[in-house]
Amino acid sequence: MTDKMLSRKDGGVGYLIFNNPERHNAVSLEMWAATHDILESFRNDPEIRVVVLTGAGGKAFVSGADISKFGAERSSEEAVAKYNATTEQAFSGVHQFPKPTIAMIRGYCIGGGMALATCCDMRICTPGSKFGIPAAKLGLGYDHKGIRRLMDVVGPSFAKEIFFTARQFDAEEARMMGFVNRVVPDAELEGYVKNYGDTIAGNAPLTIGAAKYAVSELLKDQTERDIDSVAAAVKRCFDSKDYVEGRTAFMEKRKPVFTGQ
Repeated sequence: MTDKMLSRKDGGVGYLIFNNPERHNAVSLEMWAATHDILESFRNDPEIRVVVLTGAGGKAFVSGADISKFGAERSSEEAVAKYNATTEQAFSGVHQFPKPTIAMIRGYCIGGGMALATCCDMRICTPGSKFGIPAAKLGLGYDHKGIRRLMDVVGPSFAKEIFFTARQFDAEEARMMGFVNRVVPDAELEGYVKNYGDTIAGNAPLTIGAAKYAVSELLKDQTERDIDSVAAAVKRCFDSKDYVEGRTAFMEKRKPVFTGQ
């Protein structure tokens, strides 16, 4: 594990923190690998029901790849292949994570940072946040998986605008595109996201998991959807102890205590 990546738990919420503030949380190969490892620990922790991804230092979520490391990390065809596989493992690990994920964004969310935020279920930012994918200014090719994930969030026209112009968009533009769910005053961001995470963590995990899985399947081409598995996930909700607890708590006018069983 690298000290450039931090993790902590606060009740049912796990925090994954990019900790390279002197470089606006630019991400190295080692940091991408650590992202996957932290996510796996959260996946296997039954107490964690929501994961928040954020950046340290107050000036950036993630500002993209650490270009200063390119000489060592992308110096050969083999190195490039390893780098691309490691980053995609991190992105797909967030995108396919079975529990809800929230990107808590303050400051720069650029390049790989925007790609990472795209992989989250929700994005909450401050008014001063900046978004962009500058690939067209660098001559970089962009993998179809990353473009598809962005297109699923903002639609094809805005996805093209983001790539074609390669410019930075402000928080209001990002909200208008549908990229961010909420724009929250800077001083309120942590508390707002914590409350959001606690609210989700207090709801029925099987219901949330089934809904998240259904959305992911419905975003696929119709020929690739596994609707039977979606139906099975719904059935698990109705067959669960949590369903009994939810009904009982409603009748008893109390807050339910869900266990994910």
